Amino acid sequence: MTTSIKGAASQRHKAAPAVLVLEDGRIFRGRAYGAVGVTFGEAVFSTGMTGYQETLTDPSYHRQVVVMTAPHIGNTGVNDEDPESQRIWVAGYVVRDPARVPSNWRSRRSLDDELRAQGVVGISGIDTRALTRHLRERGAMRVGIFSGNALPDEGTMLAEVRQAPEMTGADLSAEVATKEAYVVPAIGTKKYTVAAVDLGIKGMTPHRMAERGIEVHVLPATATVEDVYAVNPDGVFFSNGPGDPATADHPVSVMQAVLERGTPLFGICFGNQILGRALGFGTYKLKYGHRGINQPVQDRTTGKVEVTAHNHGFAVDAPLDKVSETPFGRAEVSHVCLNDQVVEGLQLLDRPAFSVQYHPEAAAGPHDAAYLFDRFTSLMDTVLMEGQRA
Repeated sequence: MTTSIKGAASQRHKAAPAVLVLEDGRIFRGRAYGAVGVTFGEAVFSTGMTGYQETLTDPSYHRQVVVMTAPHIGNTGVNDEDPESQRIWVAGYVVRDPARVPSNWRSRRSLDDELRAQGVVGISGIDTRALTRHLRERGAMRVGIFSGNALPDEGTMLAEVRQAPEMTGADLSAEVATKEAYVVPAIGTKKYTVAAVDLGIKGMTPHRMAERGIEVHVLPATATVEDVYAVNPDGVFFSNGPGDPATADHPVSVMQAVLERGTPLFGICFGNQILGRALGFGTYKLKYGHRGINQPVQDRTTGKVEVTAHNHGFAVDAPLDKVSETPFGRAEVSHVCLNDQVVEGLQLLDRPAFSVQYHPEAAAGPHDAAYLFDRFTSLMDTVLMEGQRA
C-alpha cells in the first residue's frame, strides 16, 4: 500500500501545470487533473461533500465548470452503478485535494482516470475556498481552464475566456436529451403510464416513478403534444435540464397544451421553470445559483422543512405572498428556499399540476423530498377516480 500511495503521489506531482482564468481577470494556478487541454464554461460551485459521480453525470451541468467546495474529492473512485447518464457532462472540474488512492468496494477506476478517459479537463491544487468566495461575491461567470507544458500568456487566456458563450440565452436541453424515445418499465404491477419529456433527465428520476408502478415513456426534448399523447399517458412529467428557461419556448407550449387538457403534471428543476413560464411568470438568473445536497426548503403546504439536492442557476419570478390568477386557474408558490426565499415549487389550485425546483430523486443526496413522487401518483389516483365517477 505504501508503494501505491507514493506512486500515486509522484504521478500527481508530475502532472502538467494548469491555470484557471475567470472572465473578471482573477487567476488561479494549479496542476492538471483529468485530461490535459483547454475548456470553457460557466464557473459554478457545488457544496455536496459526496455524490461527485452523480454531479459529473448530471446533464444539467452541461457547459458548466464545477468547483467542488469539499476539499477531498475522488476518495471512493468511480463505479459503474451511480452515473445519472451515459457520460460526464460538466465542461470542466475543479478540486483542491484529489484522492491519492480511491478506496471503495464498488470502485472500478480512479476519478482522475475517468475524467481523462472522457476528455474532461480539470485542475487541482488550487484554493477552492477562495474561488468559491469570489463566485459568491462576484457571481457565476465564464471561466477557462488551460493545462499543458506550453500555456498561452495571461492576456491571451483572458481574451479567449471572454469570447466564450454566456449561459444567459443558452438553449441547451435538446443537446443533452435523448434522441429516441425509450421506456422504463414499472417495477412490479403496472399502475400508470407517464410521458416524461427529457430536457436533461437524470436516470434515477424514471426509476423513482417505476418503483411506484409507473411505466415511464421518456421522450426527446423536441417531442410534440401529439407525441406526448400517443403513449396514452395518465400523467406527464417535465425533467431537469441545462440552459436558460427563457429560451425554452417549445417545452412551454407543450406544457400549456397538457395543462389545457387537465392531465396530471409534475415538473422538476427546469420543469419547474417551464411551468412558471407556462403560467405567465418570468424567470431570472440567480447570482451564483443553488448547487449541492444540503439546501433547506420549506413545503408551504405542510410547513415541513426538507434538506434537498439542488442544481439550478435560474429561478421563477412568482409572488410569495399571494395566490396568482393564471390562464389555467389559481397558482401559488408551494415551496421556498429558506436561505434566500427563492421560489422552489409551484402548484395549481384548480388543475392537477405542480413542480419543484430541486431534485426529489436525490441521487446523490437526502431523501426528504421523495414524497413528491407519491404526490404525483396521488394526483393520477384522483383524476382516475373522478373519471370513473363521471
